[in-house]
Amino acid sequence: MTDTFQLEIVTPEKKVVEILAEEIQIPGRNGYLGILPGHAPLITELSVGEVTYRADETNFVLAVAWGFAEVLPSKVTILAETAETPSEIDVARARRAKERAEHRLSGGDTEVDVDRALDALHRAETRLDVAQKPQQ
Repeated sequence: MTDTFQLEIVTPEKKVVEILAEEIQIPGRNGYLGILPGHAPLITELSVGEVTYRADETNFVLAVAWGFAEVLPSKVTILAETAETPSEIDVARARRAKERAEHRLSGGDTEVDVDRALDALHRAETRLDVAQKPQQ
């Protein structure tokens, strides 16, 4: 068994990552999944969260939102609606999005789509968290 697998992370706009990786953590719909080379095949829906992976003994992190991941013993493919590296994240925009979501949730308006506001808040918080993390 090899000690790496092919990792591809793709959005509708571009291929974000194509690399040999040693491990990855994926935000699945029901919680985070840790994947190592030789993992049993699976397909999972992605949630909003951080994808962290290690390649050449360096740790990387991305903010992702929604999509799917296919895991095979020698390849992991992530098809995400969005995937951003720390340097791609507009921190000021993410802060504004967080403030808007918090305002909607605390405003007492009965017309607010609470699930959508919670998703926006989680996405903004994830983007802000990732923006602060350097690759190691």
